[in-house]
Amino acid sequence: MPRIDVNGTTLHYEDEGPRDAHAIVMSPSMFFDVRMFAAQAAALSDRFRVVRYDHRGQGQSARDARKNLDMDTLAEDAAALIEQLGLAPCTFVGNSMGGFVGLRLAARRPELIASAVLMGTSADAEEQAEEMDALVDVLAQQGIEPVLDGVLHFMMGDTTLTDPSRADVLHEVTMLLRSRGPEYADAAWNIAHRTPVLDEIGAITAPVLVVAGAEDHTYPPHKSQQIVDAVPSATFELMERTGHVHAMENPDAVVEVLERHLSTLVGVGR
Repeated sequence: MPRIDVNGTTLHYEDEGPRDAHAIVMSPSMFFDVRMFAAQAAALSDRFRVVRYDHRGQGQSARDARKNLDMDTLAEDAAALIEQLGLAPCTFVGNSMGGFVGLRLAARRPELIASAVLMGTSADAEEQAEEMDALVDVLAQQGIEPVLDGVLHFMMGDTTLTDPSRADVLHEVTMLLRSRGPEYADAAWNIAHRTPVLDEIGAITAPVLVVAGAEDHTYPPHKSQQIVDAVPSATFELMERTGHVHAMENPDAVVEVLERHLSTLVGVGR
């Protein structure tokens, strides 16, 4: 189990593919871990160096106090990981919380980012903060079971929740969520109370692809469009039959999106 000490914490990560190839760094959503991008890593690691990691306080990375799990600190963790592993300039792929990190990196550490693909995320303040605070209170006191259905609704699109052909995905995500203890309330609190970065992202110059899920109950497509409108280098793609967890709900489509994006980058081998 590879682990690395960065920025005052210890992160778990997976590092696959040729070490001299263009690096893709994959940053997961709240509650998830390196397994979120397993299908994409398998598809791309023959040509690219693919590094997936768990956020501080989640997955197999070190736990920490609530005050140290804010989005700025998570972005600094990712920057330190990229620097220590020699991955810059990389393509940063982030879903939801990973997208919060990617926006901050692209705006603040442009030398580390060749491009970014940001899925199901937002640059704005949290519009559902009150609902999230209620979830955080229950999660901290009783664990995830009492709020499991609500979290699944946040995470999964209508197709994944109802289509028998995606029953395996729904089961996998349900089991993953059931494994998350009350300590995850601290990470969730920091989503609800994160600082917006709309005033920063206009300075981003790296190519940014913003991907929205047509069935995303957490950050609907207009939140992605808000990013595209603010970032001169950004383009938009709508992924049908997809909710908040693109890489697991629609893995083949995400691979196709990443391959198309990577094919547009000058000097990136394919």
